[in-house]
Amino acid sequence: MSMYGGFEQVGDLSKSIISDDRQTKTIPGDIVLYSSNQIVVFYGSNSWAYTKLGHINLGKKELRKLLSHGSVKLTLK
Repeated sequence: MSMYGGFEQVGDLSKSIISDDRQTKTIPGDIVLYSSNQIVVFYGSNSWAYTKLGHINLGKKELRKLLSHGSVKLTLK
């Protein structure tokens, strides 16, 4: 994943998946699908049309420490 906008990490999926985008205000820790083919993890906030996938239960400071210093690798199980 790569940093984008100073508030999120974005990673391309290898293919598009079914989405249900809705206007959403994200909070730190939210995991969303964007444009059916990108996964986004927030360490800040944003408002856009996303499909919510989940949430990481860490504080804002912990998320910023983990996600705001360059590219990261995300493994989903």
